[in-house]
Amino acid sequence: MPFHIVLVEPEIAANTGNIARTCACTGMTLHLVHPLGFATDDRTLRRAGMDYWHLLPVYYHNSFDELMAAHPGVRPIFVATQGRRLYTEVQYRPGDWLVFGKESHGLPDFILENYPGTIVRIPMRPGLRSLNLATAVGIVAYEALRQIGFPGLG
Repeated sequence: MPFHIVLVEPEIAANTGNIARTCACTGMTLHLVHPLGFATDDRTLRRAGMDYWHLLPVYYHNSFDELMAAHPGVRPIFVATQGRRLYTEVQYRPGDWLVFGKESHGLPDFILENYPGTIVRIPMRPGLRSLNLATAVGIVAYEALRQIGFPGLG
């Protein structure tokens, strides 16, 4: 798997389903950090992911701390509006973990303060809160894949 997508406390089933579809189409692994704002058997989640769920590895974690403890040595790249660097200014490497926060609040402060990693942002017009989570994941994921030559993708 070239990259891992980590969703910390996602709230909207349709977004998570769309992100799962992106992961399936690109060969990425999906990590979902509890609490989730929906049931994993949610019909909207299944519909948004289409019939691709069996094509991607999905892992569930009770907390971000648990996730990081289980995977020492990973390189997280946090995507947050507080980032000083643009997502295009990072040199992505296979195996990087692209970490996104929940739709309503983004990543919790404790993650940005307590975990070393690069914090990047996607440029937007001033005064607007955020892009849709599935859109943001797609933007960053495809830039990371572009940089490493789209391995395994036709």
